[in-house]
Amino acid sequence: MPERNFFQDVHEVTRLVPPSRVTTYGAIAHYLGARHSSRAVGYALMAANLDAATLRREAFVPAHRVVNRLGHLTGRRHFPTPTAMQEALEAEGVRVENDQVVEFNKLFWDPSTELG
Repeated sequence: MPERNFFQDVHEVTRLVPPSRVTTYGAIAHYLGARHSSRAVGYALMAANLDAATLRREAFVPAHRVVNRLGHLTGRRHFPTPTAMQEALEAEGVRVENDQVVEFNKLFWDPSTELG
């Protein structure tokens, strides 16, 4: 069996974030045992976006559901358009104002809690 890498692990956890919920780069890093690697999580998600056109539907990584620790859409510039991340969240019923998730604490999905 091939060895998994950090990017693959990030993609796998991100695929588990339910629609209409959000998580953070730091929460994913913490869950993966790499507490100080939130930027690396961002790089992994950026790579997923860049490769999205070539991925099969079942391999889709919903990177739009990952925001910073305050609920800001800091990854939005890595999407095809400046508004694509917000549009994807809003299509799932998540309200966004001024590039920040409204009711972030209510919508926050913590993989450490949800996945054990």
